[in-house]
Amino acid sequence: MCVICFVKALVHVFKIYLTASYTYTFRGWPVAFRWDDVRAAGGSSSHRALTCAAAAAGVWLLRDEALGGDALGRPPRGVRSQAQCLLQQLRELPGQLASYALAHSLGRWLVYPGSVSLMTRALLPLLQQGQERLVERYHGRRAKLVACDGNEIDTMFMDRRQDPGSHGHGLRLVICCEGNAGFYEMGCLSAPLEAGYSVLGWNHPGFGGSTGVPFPQHDANAMDVVVQYALHRLHFSPAHVVVYGWSVGGFTATWATMTYPGLGALVLDATFDDLVPLALKVMPHSWKGLVVRTVREHFNLNVAEQLCCYPGPVLLLRRTQDDVVSTSGRLRPLSPGGVEGNRGNELLLRLLEHRYPAVMAPEGRAVVIRWLRAGSLAQEAAFYARYRVDEEWCLALLRSYRARCEEELEGEEAQGPHGPAFPWLVGQGLSSRRRRRLALFLARKHLKNVEATHFSPLEPEEFQLPWGL
Repeated sequence: MCVICFVKALVHVFKIYLTASYTYTFRGWPVAFRWDDVRAAGGSSSHRALTCAAAAAGVWLLRDEALGGDALGRPPRGVRSQAQCLLQQLRELPGQLASYALAHSLGRWLVYPGSVSLMTRALLPLLQQGQERLVERYHGRRAKLVACDGNEIDTMFMDRRQDPGSHGHGLRLVICCEGNAGFYEMGCLSAPLEAGYSVLGWNHPGFGGSTGVPFPQHDANAMDVVVQYALHRLHFSPAHVVVYGWSVGGFTATWATMTYPGLGALVLDATFDDLVPLALKVMPHSWKGLVVRTVREHFNLNVAEQLCCYPGPVLLLRRTQDDVVSTSGRLRPLSPGGVEGNRGNELLLRLLEHRYPAVMAPEGRAVVIRWLRAGSLAQEAAFYARYRVDEEWCLALLRSYRARCEEELEGEEAQGPHGPAFPWLVGQGLSSRRRRRLALFLARKHLKNVEATHFSPLEPEEFQLPWGL
């Protein structure tokens, strides 16, 4: 017994020694901003406000019920008897227990490997170096935020407003949402930072100095307080805030822009439409039912659904050598230019079909799918040129439709913070040839190919703001 106690004490001392200057010190920091500071100060917010009673449950998430469906395919409760409900619950209990066990063990480690303490300790020297670089070179300010669930969120802010640069990039704030193994100390924020923007980075719950565990609800709670901090403490106007999400960070990025539709723009890099196809790719086929249920109930990263709820400018960055968000083959190396299985393709199609349903009629969707198969920048340009897209005509048509809608909706709430609300019915009555050209034009404006792998750092010149009319 004494030997066991000695080993435990030794491990504990070793852990404190490793992380003393990083995590443990941060836990003693004062809180810079809380989720309820705005309400306490008499401020207002445009998103669904939380009452104190609802704080424990967390911020609002877009679930299947909100979309008019039922995740498990059950009939509505109103048409089921009490006995049927009880029997249904008893039948589902073993599956629920198995799903819960999988989600809180192997599932969480696979979806959010950066929350595993062993990885944090292995990366500790790099995290410390990255943090020192942000503070010394870019005058970063580290701050502790408290989300509505009580989790402490570790953030770093680099302010460029005093020296915005010739293009004024520093006047815009880019909120960076890292991937499932990313930390702000060494993550995706380097691209907008080196491009001259003001940047706010934050770590998922359970990553780095942030406390808690990274489930979607906790992630959304953290994102909510980060956005409020940017708007109400750092004093950036919503129109000057850009949300940048890489990989799994696309979930929190789309949640933020869905919940705060007045935010200026959204950039999604190497992300996906839904987690289910990617989870099925890496798990045994015999586990399909359990995997689908676990993802839907515990890791429902429904990026595409949230994306379609944002009315502002969007840019998708698709990496042509990305085998992480590709379902082309089960665990096979991706062939050069093999982009057909990239889930970013589905993300673009969902976005365009929601925003421009008349343009994305069968012929419009078909030509966009063929364009998405281009595995290199040269192939993409050649395909685009073959259709002789008249960009000036496309712009004139879209601007004319927008102006007509603004006249009809003048003074009405339907216009929204970014102009007339989607979907737009532009394209009705066009010939098939013109519809194809307009569909290609819109696809190229919303998606940009980057010749890189999933984990390659994005070059500063590759980070661009989305196109807008």
